[in-house]
Amino acid sequence: MVSTLDDAKRNAIGVKLADVKLLQQLIIENEENFLRETTDEEISRRLRDFLEDDRKNLGIIETVIVQYGVQQQPRQTVSEMVDQVRKLMQGSQLSFFEKVSKHELLKHQQVMSGLLVHKAAQKVGADVLAAIGPLNAVNFENRAHQEQLKGILEILGVRELTGQDADQGIWGRVQDAIAAFSGVVGSAVTQGSDKQDMNIQDVIRLDHNKVNVLFTEIAQSNNPQKIQEYFGQLYKDLTAHAEAEEEVLYPRVRSFYGQSDTQELYDEQADMKRRLEQIKAISPSNPEIKDRIKQLADVVMDHVRQEESTLFAAIRNNLSSEQTEQLATEFKAAKSKIQQRLAGQASGAGV
Repeated sequence: MVSTLDDAKRNAIGVKLADVKLLQQLIIENEENFLRETTDEEISRRLRDFLEDDRKNLGIIETVIVQYGVQQQPRQTVSEMVDQVRKLMQGSQLSFFEKVSKHELLKHQQVMSGLLVHKAAQKVGADVLAAIGPLNAVNFENRAHQEQLKGILEILGVRELTGQDADQGIWGRVQDAIAAFSGVVGSAVTQGSDKQDMNIQDVIRLDHNKVNVLFTEIAQSNNPQKIQEYFGQLYKDLTAHAEAEEEVLYPRVRSFYGQSDTQELYDEQADMKRRLEQIKAISPSNPEIKDRIKQLADVVMDHVRQEESTLFAAIRNNLSSEQTEQLATEFKAAKSKIQQRLAGQASGAGV
């Protein structure tokens, strides 16, 4: 019963997220090219800030895709559009003003895509909203970049038309516009040049939060179809999470967390996997299923509490920030491969 009834909707969101990732990679390439092309110090400074933000935002988008748990490829039309834009950006057919203008449109496309994913998530499930939550920070920064790009375009356009510099007071108006649309929260998010990348604790906590949402949705539903949908996602998420931890995290922490405590984590996850397989074989209309999932939730949440207390404390005390961020990168890569494997198995089995 692992297949979810809302697979079509979840897959559509997965494709949209793949589109967003591909566009984000193009945005980064554009900004790298712009920095080589411009000699204006003020524009260069802002482009460097954009590039730093966008590289971090690519990491956030990759985290969201892994957290979401549905691996898809971008649409062919988007891939073709990206190839066309890349050629234009690297060629000499367009002026610098025209290239930046197209770049601002890409930023707008990213903002709208992020908004649509958020609105679609509201229709599909609370677990989807939990998974795509970090995307909100990317949306705020893209909107802030848009406003600054308008200022850059005004300067470049006036130079192109007149050969003279525009009124530099445009930057004051740009900052006013950013403050107007973002408010206090948005302003805090857009000032993200010094924010750290996610560490392994952040990434695992995101997984834990999503799983908790799925357990809550199941507990509150008496609809066998919805129970099947949510358990299907729960099965995939817990399986990928556990295998990635066992591949990347547990071997790394064993030396300082202790042999017996680390083995306890392995044993708890073996129990969890056994329960998942047992529940998978039960019909979603069987009254027994919710009790069995409740028992699984108790086991999983005990495991979560241990990880977020003693394990996380041990990680903070024994690993540097750089090491925990690298672990997060390795964990996400491992989890992504596991998700792809599970999707292939499900497709082959016709479930």
